[in-house]
Amino acid sequence: MRLRMSHDRGPLLNFVRFEFGSMDQWLEEDTPIYVHPKNPDLRVELLHSGRKVRIEYDGRLLAESPYSVHLLERRLPTRYYIPYAAVVQGSAQLLKSDTVTECPYKGIASYYNVRINHETTLEDLVWYYRHPTVECAAIAGMLCFYNEKVKIYIDGELSE
Repeated sequence: MRLRMSHDRGPLLNFVRFEFGSMDQWLEEDTPIYVHPKNPDLRVELLHSGRKVRIEYDGRLLAESPYSVHLLERRLPTRYYIPYAAVVQGSAQLLKSDTVTECPYKGIASYYNVRINHETTLEDLVWYYRHPTVECAAIAGMLCFYNEKVKIYIDGELSE
């Protein structure tokens, strides 16, 4: 059996192309692929840290943890994942968002809006991976705040 397109010409003659989104699921061996195939030159690294992480917005403490997982991904800022229990109750309230995103390196992320002191609500400020990829299993259920929208202190020093 041969599949041909009437417009096949040049170096792609006799090749078949499958659109990534047209398939139910893609696998690398037995591991599901999300969004698009991974770039073999990009890596995600997870570093467990015992340094204190403090997260503030407009001078208000939102979360604080004596440990975290630092996620390093090429061309992106370091992301700091902290336990759910690190969110300061009364100061920050997590409200489930409908936003969902997918990453080929980490998996499917769900989001929270954050209500601060019953006044301001910041949309999709926090995300988490309930079931991350195998490589990122250490961040399962942990929370990550957008560095770009909050101040993150590591052992008292403002993170860049």
